[in-house]
Amino acid sequence: MIKYKTMENRIFDLVVTVLLVLLGLFCLLPLLHVLALSLSSKNAAVSGQVSFWPVQFTLASYEYLLQDSRFLDAFLVSVKRVILGGGLNLICTVLMAYPLSLEKEEFPSRDRYMWFTIFCMLFGASVVPWYFVIKETGLLNSIWALVVPSAVPVYNVILLMNFFRGQPKAIKESAQIDGINQVQMMLLICVPLAKPAIATVTLFSIVGHWNNFFDGMLLINTPSKVPLQTYIQSLVINMSNTSQMSTEQMINLMSQRTFNSSKIVVATIPILIIYPFMQKYFVTGITLGSVKE
Repeated sequence: MIKYKTMENRIFDLVVTVLLVLLGLFCLLPLLHVLALSLSSKNAAVSGQVSFWPVQFTLASYEYLLQDSRFLDAFLVSVKRVILGGGLNLICTVLMAYPLSLEKEEFPSRDRYMWFTIFCMLFGASVVPWYFVIKETGLLNSIWALVVPSAVPVYNVILLMNFFRGQPKAIKESAQIDGINQVQMMLLICVPLAKPAIATVTLFSIVGHWNNFFDGMLLINTPSKVPLQTYIQSLVINMSNTSQMSTEQMINLMSQRTFNSSKIVVATIPILIIYPFMQKYFVTGITLGSVKE
């Protein structure tokens, strides 16, 4: 019986491993194809010779990319958005999560705010009122239109709140005996102990701001203020609308594949750089803060 279970477990582990490897390949192969296109010559890309390895290796698309002012403007807008949006998300998340983590005796109105927070997470406004609110507040066509509407990510608040509630009460009680107030408790005790959760929610915010393209399409009208992912999305739309193009236009579009592929590769580099530094906190932050009350 023990041997049967052992063999069954081995078969299960093998099947899971094979499925995960196949899933990883399905995710990795398109990225390898884009990278190979960006490092190949235009002729090889137009003729369809490029698969997952560069053909006629060249860095010409990246050299040309450094001269594309529109791409550089969009890249800087996204960097600015990540810095402003990530910082604002972090401050608002901490300031909202800590009071909600207190007991009802310490914060009598906690349940009201908690229900309000959950309601906002479950029921969001539709696109039309969301757009008109941003327009009437004068944020339209500015960097703040990409930052302020998502200043309080409710899911991150709940995640960090549960992490705060899971911290040892003995430490907080000892600090209270020493006479510190709630602000000092948050800044000096709870926030330093919550590094894994804070790193996790910060990573969520950074990735969310960097990858979001939809709000840039609706809220930004000036090309120089468009974020990077919105700019790349416009390239994808142009590449997909080939039904009404002439043969010459299609050839010209195909010749731009290496250049557009280099833009996509460069757009993924910042996230690839950030992930390894926060990976050690990621799993810990998710598991310790994921239990809802």
